[in-house]
Amino acid sequence: MLNIANTMTGRKEPFRPGRGRNVGMYVCGVTVYDRCHLGHARSAVVFDLIRRYLEYKKFRVRFVKNFTDVDDKIIRRAVQEGRSWTEVAETYIGAYREDMGRLGVRPADREPKATEFIPEMIRLIKKLIRKGHAYSVDGDVYYRVETFKGYGKLSKRKSDELLAGARVEPDERKENPLDFALWKAAKPGEPSWESPWGPGRPGWHIECSAMSMKLLGISFDIHGGGMDLIFPHHENEIAQSEGATGETLARYWVHNGFVNVNREKMSKSLGNFFTIQEIFEKSPWPEPVTAEVLRYFLLSTHYRSPIDFSDEALQSAKAGLDNFYTMFQKLEEQTETASRPLERKLGAALKAFPKRFEAAMDDDFNSAIAIGEMQQLRAVVNAVLARGISRSSSQAVMKLFRKYGGLVGLFQVPLINWRFDVKAAAISHAEAHASGTSSAKAISESRGSDEFEKEINQLVIAREEARKKKNWAEADRIRDELARKGVVLEDRPDGTTRVRR
Repeated sequence: MLNIANTMTGRKEPFRPGRGRNVGMYVCGVTVYDRCHLGHARSAVVFDLIRRYLEYKKFRVRFVKNFTDVDDKIIRRAVQEGRSWTEVAETYIGAYREDMGRLGVRPADREPKATEFIPEMIRLIKKLIRKGHAYSVDGDVYYRVETFKGYGKLSKRKSDELLAGARVEPDERKENPLDFALWKAAKPGEPSWESPWGPGRPGWHIECSAMSMKLLGISFDIHGGGMDLIFPHHENEIAQSEGATGETLARYWVHNGFVNVNREKMSKSLGNFFTIQEIFEKSPWPEPVTAEVLRYFLLSTHYRSPIDFSDEALQSAKAGLDNFYTMFQKLEEQTETASRPLERKLGAALKAFPKRFEAAMDDDFNSAIAIGEMQQLRAVVNAVLARGISRSSSQAVMKLFRKYGGLVGLFQVPLINWRFDVKAAAISHAEAHASGTSSAKAISESRGSDEFEKEINQLVIAREEARKKKNWAEADRIRDELARKGVVLEDRPDGTTRVRR
């Protein structure tokens, strides 16, 4: 039975969707005024993991993740850059999709923009006014917090704590300092839409209530996001939605933990703020960062716990991932010689693994324990490999790791790409640090055009085939050709091939 830690109740609960095997899941997306950062990456990977596992458990998931495409930050960025707010929003929606593609995060089933649901927001606000939960003043509309008795139930904050954490903007027109904006009257030069209260635009909180209920129904199963959204955003969503419908908005509230950098909170002011683009393209770390390295790092800690991003953590993640790919390489180069007793032990381990993996994931999607189970299985496989393994056992191991690795977004890179592309990036990265140039520039200079990359890949593949056929003369010829092109290979006693400087 799958159990999920529910922020609303503060405990793990058996997962029982409201509509049988159909699951509605809404996750608050990004405000598109800048590139996504490491915190966004963690949230995206976490909920991608949750979706994948629910589908593995045979649930039919309808996953919605929104874009906030009109907001004060977007408007300010547009003014700074001398562009329209729509152009800024579309630019960073495109950047978001590029970043998610690099991370291996699947698109949501629906990725609505807030501006596409203005009519639904207006209808919801009108309903709240009719029920006495909201009031209009000078073209603005505010939610009347004191009318919702459950306000604070998600964050578990008392009235004085609510006021301290609400980032309240002074406004003498509000009946209560905690009251928050549902609709903002238009200001000169800002985008606006017609409404019963005059031209204006929606507040931040109302958009998620309108979009989630329109696309998933007035009550759905999972509402997720980072812990920073618990208050005030999710608290306000609950007040708006449940105040309007009288129904529970979401059965399970799921929140991922914060990201720290070198044991300090990630922030621009401290200069330790990294975008996903910077992590992949500028890569100022000792080892190159790939999508699987980053996912391995992020998922090796339980999603609700804080995670510390550092050089050492990334190096450890890369080393851990490489251990698996080294094993895959050995499996590919296996011989028919096999130790029958050890193979029986391996067969038992392979048979037991799915239940052990599921037990970890059923315990609130504990990917850290699930990866630990993979590491234990790898140790068993390596023990068998040392004595020889049959082709059928080798194929069974590879099939299992590909399948369950796919549930966490790992072990999907073809071996030839792991051997060449990642190691070539390591060479370029080392040269970049030695010369003081950017790693992105070094990679570009060392690998040249796409045609050059394809040529090198083809040569490496050809050499692998020559070695398998024990055509050593051809293998040596290709090795010499690669060396002339600046790519040096090292053949180790275990048969693996590594690109090195």
